[in-house]
Amino acid sequence: MPIVVRIDVELARRKMSVGEFAEKVGLTPANVAVLKNGRAKAVRFSTLDAMCRVLDCQPGDLLEWVPAEEAAERLL
Repeated sequence: MPIVVRIDVELARRKMSVGEFAEKVGLTPANVAVLKNGRAKAVRFSTLDAMCRVLDCQPGDLLEWVPAEEAAERLL
């Protein structure tokens, strides 16, 4: 998929665990993993809002569009 999810980058920058992030956002760690690994088919705006609030960032810091060819290369 040409949308790359960069939650892991933002969590690492803040030295925040997935569990801590999940609790603050109001998600289960399993659902955070689905988002982090790019397996989510959709993200609610309310969830995106909560993630940005917790990480003090913009949506573009968490989601990046790349051409399909580049996305395929990143999976290898």
